[in-house]
Amino acid sequence: MDNSMIERFEQFTYSINGIYRYVLKIERDEMEKYGFRASYALYLAVMSRFPEGLTSARLSELCDRDKAGISRIVAEMEENGLITRKTNNENFYRARLVLTDKGREISEFVQRKAISAVLLAGGDISDEDRKIFYDCLTHIAANLKKISLDGLQESVEKEKE
Repeated sequence: MDNSMIERFEQFTYSINGIYRYVLKIERDEMEKYGFRASYALYLAVMSRFPEGLTSARLSELCDRDKAGISRIVAEMEENGLITRKTNNENFYRARLVLTDKGREISEFVQRKAISAVLLAGGDISDEDRKIFYDCLTHIAANLKKISLDGLQESVEKEKE
């Protein structure tokens, strides 16, 4: 068995899990200041880029979350006065989700905190290394998505050919 590959697997898994855990903690700590759930942070940040609004389906796609989860969070955010639905011809499903004034205020807070977190976390990384890192991370994510869809065994067999 190739120990170096196992060590790479462990390092990758521990690092990704750690990053995810710390991001969630930061989101939770910051969103608690407004009395909201941590999960709102990502949705508010994404929605802030679309002042004209976007559909739940588009939000789901951009955040890489399932539609059922988006529906629940959208209902909560609407109930909390962060978003409103703009319907065309009374079609509730295809309604555009638009940030309210309160939603914009909190999304601006999220954006400021996200910028601070990104600068602090990667402050000592050169622009060139950052570009390489994000290119590699994007490539690994795409490969893992393909493996998750095709199955690991098939991927291993292709590697042996």
